[in-house]
Amino acid sequence: MSSVFPSPLADPMPQSPVLRAAYRARAAAADLAPLPRSAKDEALLAIADALEVRTREILAANAEDVEKALAAGTAESVVDRLTLTPERVRAIAADVRDVAALPDPVGEVVRGSTLPNGLDLRQVRVPLGVVGIIYEARPNVTVDAAALCLKSGNAVLLRGSSSAYASNTALVRVIRDAVGGAGLPADAVQLVPGESRESVRELMRARGMVDVLIPRGGASLIRTVVQESTVPVIETGTGNCHVYVDAEADLDMAVEILVNSKTSRVSVCNAAETLLVHQDIAERFLPLALRALAESGVTVHGDERVVELAETARTGATVVPATAEDWETEYLSYDIAAAVVEDLDAAVRHIRLWTSGHTEAIVTTSQAAARRFTQLVDSTTVSVNASTRFTDGGQFGFGAEIGISTQKLHARGPMGLPELTSTKYILTGDGHLR
Repeated sequence: MSSVFPSPLADPMPQSPVLRAAYRARAAAADLAPLPRSAKDEALLAIADALEVRTREILAANAEDVEKALAAGTAESVVDRLTLTPERVRAIAADVRDVAALPDPVGEVVRGSTLPNGLDLRQVRVPLGVVGIIYEARPNVTVDAAALCLKSGNAVLLRGSSSAYASNTALVRVIRDAVGGAGLPADAVQLVPGESRESVRELMRARGMVDVLIPRGGASLIRTVVQESTVPVIETGTGNCHVYVDAEADLDMAVEILVNSKTSRVSVCNAAETLLVHQDIAERFLPLALRALAESGVTVHGDERVVELAETARTGATVVPATAEDWETEYLSYDIAAAVVEDLDAAVRHIRLWTSGHTEAIVTTSQAAARRFTQLVDSTTVSVNASTRFTDGGQFGFGAEIGISTQKLHARGPMGLPELTSTKYILTGDGHLR
């Protein structure tokens, strides 16, 4: 493959700090690729232990970032994503142990056969190489990405936002110490040098030294990486997720699924942002839903029918008229858009028009309705009688995820270990000539 940059394995160390980091990562990736599972798992368990032992150090660094964010008037949802607690650090460490327990995808035979001429052909999984992650104020991504990349034999270059710089620096220091102590190359995990946009730009242009970039964050960040990068990009997406309550829904179940989808954690991409209700049950369901949302402090941005029902039912909910912007908004806050639709097909049309392609849910007791909804809705995940919040690598049994891809090439949905591999063909003969 042609490259903007010469091969780092054959040429002198680059002068740029970002490219020097990529150079070291490429050498580390070459060392990681042939390692057995036991060596990688030992490093992962060392990381998990170190996170718990050095929690105080990590939280002290995180407190610096949180204090700066609060002083800058940062949105509550962003501060929530940024904040680490002892419980969250323990959960992150547990995720790393879960990754260690997962099967190693490297070397897995995807397909194989003996050709008619006697040649043995196998397609096997191999690491991608050097993976760059560009992400916003989510320190947990630092550990998740490092763990998944190590397990799949990849080196990782981490470029978090400046708002989480102290947290990420502390976490990477802990991870590198653990990795090196376990006998693996510490340069398999690196924080990209610099806090300026220029360092991000250099990472995006390091084609030939970085094999793939994965952006995680808001729509603006993802769009910038996709449009400006010369390195191949796996596009993760924002989460404008919908809950559709069908005419034949169990109303109590629908309320519980709606509230869980919206409020269990509002700052994540699998939180519901739009409620659609079949017109035949709107008068019965919406008062229940609005009261439940009001109890959780959710503001509803409703269409005319929702506003009308809210006024007549006196639910105590805060309901404001929806605008066109509301239908496409990923709130990441205690807000939800709501509309009454004519039928299931109208709900599907609404979703097709406004969805980000992440997760949509239907609540219904009708198998026919569930089947039609799952056939017509084209998102990474379609849930039937289940919360949108289940779209998650850990919940799917993949371990900590590297992100949720909303594209359709190579990886789609929660990305676990197999999505961090490519394949190569191994052809074995006995003096065969063509």
